[in-house]
Amino acid sequence: MSDTLPPCPECSEPYAYEQGALLVCPMCGHEWSAAGGDADESDAANGSAGDEIRDAVGNVLSDGDTVTLVKTVKVSGGGGGTIKVGTKVTGIRLNPGGAGGHDIDARVPGFGNMQLKSSVVKRAN
Repeated sequence: MSDTLPPCPECSEPYAYEQGALLVCPMCGHEWSAAGGDADESDAANGSAGDEIRDAVGNVLSDGDTVTLVKTVKVSGGGGGTIKVGTKVTGIRLNPGGAGGHDIDARVPGFGNMQLKSSVVKRAN
């Protein structure tokens, strides 16, 4: 990768930084793949928009996979609380058009049914 990072494709701010395999804009919170530019744009260019949902490190997810959280997630509503890094979630269901980028339906131990973003999980081996 070059010494300079590209500007954010969403807001055009030059303050992007690397976080694992992704580039992140601190101004608007947009995340995109460092290798292929913006994931949404590259999928649209290939004619496969919405076909694949990838985890935080780029692995393709499918229904029934087991995933592990790579970030602590704050839970809003109901009882609140946090789901800690390393929590294993089995039998996920993909929801490509999920509201607010929440593209995984899952039953999280201790919290019940909820929606997660694929950017906070990693497929378990």
